[in-house]
Amino acid sequence: MTIDEQTVDKIAHLARLELAADEKQAMIKDMNKILGFMDKLNEVDTTGVEPLVYMTAEPNVLREDVVKQEITTEEALQNAPDHDESHFLVEKVIK
Repeated sequence: MTIDEQTVDKIAHLARLELAADEKQAMIKDMNKILGFMDKLNEVDTTGVEPLVYMTAEPNVLREDVVKQEITTEEALQNAPDHDESHFLVEKVIK
């Protein structure tokens, strides 16, 4: 599979991107390089190789949550563009 300008246009539309003509050409080149690399990986014989889910068998080490700095509600709302006594006020986005 090769990436052409129509494919880049479709992907840019789905990603809500606007690309200039030179950016499209660079994107076509980069995406074709990525696909070429994937084709090289497909040539590797992976029979008998277990799929890798994690890079290490070590368990995840989590830290304790420690409050380092507390701020008051008034301090939190200080830079809010719109607020009442205790809440940020934002425009409704779901109808």
